[in-house]
Amino acid sequence: MYYDYGIIGGGPAGYTAAMLLAKKGKSVVLFEKNQIGGTCLNRGCIPTKALLHMSEVYRQTIESSNIGLDIEVKNFDFSKTASKRDLIVEKIRKSLELAVKNSGVNIIYATAEIVDDTTILADNVNYKIGKIIFAAGSKPRELEGLECDHEFILNSDDVLKITKLPKSVLIVGSGAIGIEWARIFSNFGVSVSLIEYAEHLLPSADIEVSKRIERIFKQQKVEFYLNTTIKNIDNKTVKLSNGMVKNPEVILSAAGRVPLSSNVNNITTIGDSCGEIQLAHFAIHQAQNLVEGIDFNKQLTPAVIYGEPEIAWVGLREQDCKDDCEKITLPITALGKSWCDNCTEGFIKLITKNNCILGAHIISKEASALIHEILIAMENKVSVNDLKKVCFAHPTYSEGIFEAICRL
Repeated sequence: MYYDYGIIGGGPAGYTAAMLLAKKGKSVVLFEKNQIGGTCLNRGCIPTKALLHMSEVYRQTIESSNIGLDIEVKNFDFSKTASKRDLIVEKIRKSLELAVKNSGVNIIYATAEIVDDTTILADNVNYKIGKIIFAAGSKPRELEGLECDHEFILNSDDVLKITKLPKSVLIVGSGAIGIEWARIFSNFGVSVSLIEYAEHLLPSADIEVSKRIERIFKQQKVEFYLNTTIKNIDNKTVKLSNGMVKNPEVILSAAGRVPLSSNVNNITTIGDSCGEIQLAHFAIHQAQNLVEGIDFNKQLTPAVIYGEPEIAWVGLREQDCKDDCEKITLPITALGKSWCDNCTEGFIKLITKNNCILGAHIISKEASALIHEILIAMENKVSVNDLKKVCFAHPTYSEGIFEAICRL
């Protein structure tokens, strides 16, 4: 059985490459050992964003008295929340699977083994392949001394399987996974403690973003400890390196993910497996670049962390700047829309040089959309002066970009 292309892994990198190649008239077989959609759809982006939304609805309902509503929550069944999350994932997955099949790609649901650079073995069948693309993704990182038992110590895959909320959780790591799960659990009324090895929360972000998230967590009574690790665990009693002792119902290890490798030469690797930026949109653009030759600037890959308020950034951070850069920080309170929405926490921060935007860092409602307005300008080298010519609607969060550049 021969195919022009054999792709291992049905995540964003794999299914994007498969459909683009099929569109070009190539014969393509896609191997997926679990479910199409990869980590993003099944164990990452989509289910966590669904839970974030539902947790925010829960919190807003509890706090609704501030707008004149008198609502008493008599019962909350998290198992129904989990079922709703799973239904959302299933609907998207079925739609994606249909799109891939309709594109002409043959999907084989089986573990695939690369025999050599022209042969893939799956379900005892040898597939002869013109070119192999490896896009098997990644798996949760395990820290030494914090190996997951999938009951008390959970990883980011395990936590999406719970059907009952714990009373307390200790989260290890404050990257995207740690921050979003701290928000989910806190919104649902779970007692949250978070520890971070670095000096600040969200260490990959701009320093001003990290400090603001710390302030927001303090306001929301999300407990966190910086420059801290787990010293030892004894019968579910956790001693931290700072001397604190915790007795959480569960621990969530949110230490990121590690790429799965093929250990075979002469094949192309894309997506999380290539060990670069582990984001679905980066993987999609890698596939697009591979198949269609559409180039993209990896340095302008946006990062987004969801919840209220959203966090987004792209480009140069303040701590990376030289003295010849300018910066402006506009508080979200300057925008009338933020007061209307009761979402006044955050800022829009721009870093510029020679009339061009080099970096943008946003904490705000709709930050995930705002960052792309700035990114389009950065990608196309639109000057600050030219951006001032754009008429931004009022009242919106987008006009914050205009307000910011007018203050430079």
